[in-house]
Amino acid sequence: MGGSLLRPLKIGGKTVPVPVIQGGMGVGVSLSGLAGAVAGCGGIGVISTAQIGYRDPGFDADPIGCNLRAIGEEVGKAREIAGKTAGEMSGSGSRSIPGLIGVNIMVATKRYEDYVKAAVEAGADLIISGAGLPMTLPELAGNTRTKLAPIVSSLKSAQVIVKYWMKKYDRLPDLVVIEGPLAGGHLGFTPDELADIEGLRYGEEIGRIVSHVKECGERIGKEIPVAVAGGIYTREDAEKCFALGASGVQMATRFVTTYECDAADAYKQTYIDAEKEDIVIVKSPVGMPGRAISNEFMERAANGRIPHGRCHSCIVTCKPAETPYCITDALVNAVKGDVEHGLLFCGANAYRAKRLEHVADIMREFIPDGNG
Repeated sequence: MGGSLLRPLKIGGKTVPVPVIQGGMGVGVSLSGLAGAVAGCGGIGVISTAQIGYRDPGFDADPIGCNLRAIGEEVGKAREIAGKTAGEMSGSGSRSIPGLIGVNIMVATKRYEDYVKAAVEAGADLIISGAGLPMTLPELAGNTRTKLAPIVSSLKSAQVIVKYWMKKYDRLPDLVVIEGPLAGGHLGFTPDELADIEGLRYGEEIGRIVSHVKECGERIGKEIPVAVAGGIYTREDAEKCFALGASGVQMATRFVTTYECDAADAYKQTYIDAEKEDIVIVKSPVGMPGRAISNEFMERAANGRIPHGRCHSCIVTCKPAETPYCITDALVNAVKGDVEHGLLFCGANAYRAKRLEHVADIMREFIPDGNG
């Protein structure tokens, strides 16, 4: 490829030394432990706000209240960890400039607007928002230092968001994340599209989105970086994205099997044990296709309804009386380590995990040449 294409990621007036965004993973897989470690190593650590307060004793009675309180707590903890990690690395002669702390908030979250406001109040550097089009995100975030990044999966969705934000709010995104068909969790593609990923020729779509975002930014003299997500596991994967015009990459699956990941060890072990054929497309009870590791729970869910208790007020599209199982219960079971009674979302490359790693070792792999 004629030398490394990787370079520091610039978002507005901020420079992120390592152009890696750690994708938000709920429930509880990416909290302050993982996000703080990634930011401390010069990347962007992202906390998932999806049922972020699940460990609070009052969660069953007041899930949204617990979640909103936990956003501030986790952002604060992550920033402390980032500072400590950066200091430790500086002492070892390595990188010492911390990156950013972001949060991922799904548009489909009940009371989405309150989650956005809580993240801004907590001082999050960046809000990444998908699972729907974040049309009102600029209004909710207000004129603050928090940067805004919509997630898109198609040129059409990028066009709609950018046009609306400019017309309604006279602003453009600070970053755009393109989430492709190899990503984990809920996906912005139809089952038919996911059955023929090669036929999507998605690299061409990435190029079209990058060009459109660049053109929109040039009209007002603003550089809008684009990060590509979905199937990024190694530096070589990242280089391919940069060759398509990306300014950064978002990775999630690779960070699950780290010592710093907030999930239970049993959760991480399922990734290490998984074979390629164990990774399947499933129908989520909230109405979207998703990618997960096949297990006993998924087999039971496919063969009948799994009884559940009171609603945890997670996703607006969920119909508690009709859902085959409670996705909150399933994800909480998994992150706590009860993997045979849990839903194990993952990216297409989860089977490549063979051992636990330290976040610092992964991040060194992606340091731009001349910046290590």
